[in-house]
Amino acid sequence: MDSLNIAATGRTPDVHFDFASGVLRMRGESYPDDVATFFGPIFSALRAYLAEPDKTPIRFDMELVYFNSSSAKALMNIFQMLETVAEGGRDVAIDWYYEPDDDSMMELGEDFSEDLKAVAFTMKARPAHKTSPG
Repeated sequence: MDSLNIAATGRTPDVHFDFASGVLRMRGESYPDDVATFFGPIFSALRAYLAEPDKTPIRFDMELVYFNSSSAKALMNIFQMLETVAEGGRDVAIDWYYEPDDDSMMELGEDFSEDLKAVAFTMKARPAHKTSPG
């Protein structure tokens, strides 16, 4: 199956789903004007991929720095799709990245993780940026 690549805009994240390797990534911010229009192709591609009889482990790198409530519902739909295949025996891991000083994103990740039992959900604080002495 072909990869799904959607370039980031000011309101939507970079999406790179490399289905052949099982590595899926979303990075940036997500507050699209029309959530259904943005996430529709993502849902379709993911459903098609997950319907294939493939046991390649899946790793989803969630690297969003901000998303609105409509995007949160869409993300939960994605996580539920992944949970379903994990319950069926496929290895699925979600790596939730957040800035060390961003308590809101950390808490949102924890909230999502509570709803997922079969998926390996890992919280990952990004390393703090070091400033060079000047």
